[in-house]
Amino acid sequence: MREVTGSRQDVAAKGYCAACGAMVSRRFRPGPDGRPDAACPRCGSLERHRFLSLLLGSLAPELHGLDTVVEIAPSRQSKVLLDRVGARRRISLDAGYDARDVDALASLTHLPLRDGSVDLLVCYHVLEHIPDDCAAMREIARVLSPRGIALLEVPIKMGVATEEDPSATPEERIRRFGQVDHVRWYGDDFDARLAQAGLASVRVTPPALVGESAVRWFRLMPHEVVWVVHPGRQTASPMVAGGTGSGLTAAFDAVLADLATAQGRLARERERAARLLAQRDGLRARLAEERARLAEERARQAARMLTRLRRVVPL
Repeated sequence: MREVTGSRQDVAAKGYCAACGAMVSRRFRPGPDGRPDAACPRCGSLERHRFLSLLLGSLAPELHGLDTVVEIAPSRQSKVLLDRVGARRRISLDAGYDARDVDALASLTHLPLRDGSVDLLVCYHVLEHIPDDCAAMREIARVLSPRGIALLEVPIKMGVATEEDPSATPEERIRRFGQVDHVRWYGDDFDARLAQAGLASVRVTPPALVGESAVRWFRLMPHEVVWVVHPGRQTASPMVAGGTGSGLTAAFDAVLADLATAQGRLARERERAARLLAQRDGLRARLAEERARLAEERARQAARMLTRLRRVVPL
């Protein structure tokens, strides 16, 4: 029998990768720590790369005509996303601890950039490695242009203050901060640290930006937090899911509700098609059996007729 794909399980496995801009019908692969549905099977992007793509899209009106984009500790996937921004100059920097491909080696506490020269700076999971993170934050504030935006991401525990100890042993760092090269877990005072360094910030999460339904569709982490930062000292209220911070939420919810309805209809039609194909194949098999039976019956009749003729007519 002919195999028909497209069951409800197949439909549930589908998602959209905002990093490579494609519908993905295969299941997303586990992440580096084994978490499920993390890596896109097409481009290898993780949740943070897909959320970065959506953030850059929502910030597009503010990112028009950029001169200089800087990324600290870039990844292969994030490089592709920032190339799409279309800035006149893109610079990648890293301290050089893991030999990643960058334009120049530099510490975030001493950036080789002019004051006010950067229009967009992306710094994901770097500050928790730096003993003097306040100096690094002041450097970000120094190099951002008046229109500049920085996108920051750090590990954070809500409801507690930052815990840090740059002098901790490697064993202590693993136990307290989760990784041998981390020197802190950030807490609720992270925004205040940014403000003291001259950076105004707002927290953005995937549910707040695109809605709960789209979080599942885009294969994002609902608890991920990105700080959208500008020069200044104000701390805005975090964008909250269901709030008015993003018009994308209602639009995505409506589109995905229609899509879910359409996918359910499609799954039911495919199941009906599978049943019809099974019935057709069954009828074909019965027809083939009947034809074979008729052929045998005709052969027997022909043999009987030939026997009678031999008896009546001398050969």
